[in-house]
Amino acid sequence: MAEDGTIAIDVEQLYRRYAPMVLRRCRRLLANEEQAVDAMQDVFVRLLTHQQRLHGRYPSSLLYRIATNVCLNVIRERKSHKTDAGEDILCRIACCAEQETRTLATVILERLFRREQPSTREMAVLHFVDGMTFQQVAREARMSVSGVRKRLRDFRARALTAATQEE
Repeated sequence: MAEDGTIAIDVEQLYRRYAPMVLRRCRRLLANEEQAVDAMQDVFVRLLTHQQRLHGRYPSSLLYRIATNVCLNVIRERKSHKTDAGEDILCRIACCAEQETRTLATVILERLFRREQPSTREMAVLHFVDGMTFQQVAREARMSVSGVRKRLRDFRARALTAATQEE
């Protein structure tokens, strides 16, 4: 324990224990094994770089959040720096039906989240996509469980209203 009462972070121990969880998260978000492994390594490099500023009270939540942010950055980077247009076209042809579904889902999600706070979007993804409980989401968002429940209930109501208006 540090002088200020925080729990020191043992990065090596966290790597041994949580690397598989972080890798699963990265695989799920990136759908690319090589990029997932690189992202997982980046998560632990960031942890090492910032270990003096972090506390070790909820390591799985901390690593999950860092992994999510690292992967979102990779995804943004992909979109802004398309390197091989030919490879992108081949992927679209190979995954046409899946691509259409993803594109439609992306458009719908962008419309739904357009007027929402970024924290609401993060909570919705953690709960509805990743299957985290309200308690886990509350810990990640640093909110009360009732606050998360209310925010997601209100979001769900707005989403259902928007969906019925689209039909």
